Amino acid sequence: MTYVIAEPCIGTKDTACVAVCPVECIHPTKDEPEYEAEEMLYIDPETCIDCGACEPECPVEAIFEEEYLPDKWKQFTERNADWYQKR
Repeated sequence: MTYVIAEPCIGTKDTACVAVCPVECIHPTKDEPEYEAEEMLYIDPETCIDCGACEPECPVEAIFEEEYLPDKWKQFTERNADWYQKR
């Protein structure tokens, strides 16, 4: 399993989760050129080590373990992975 960033992140892009990630799998960061253009942050499913450090840091509760992602946001699993495939 991996963690997934879902719809509550859209328009928020709070980077508290980025600061606590031990493997730097959440992007774009504020210093990356894509940051301004993107509407949300994404977790790389290939790099995420499922530590859970990011989940409690999110002020809008947008981060979920994949298996607990609400059905209404299931498409965000693919959306997170797709963002890394196009990089």
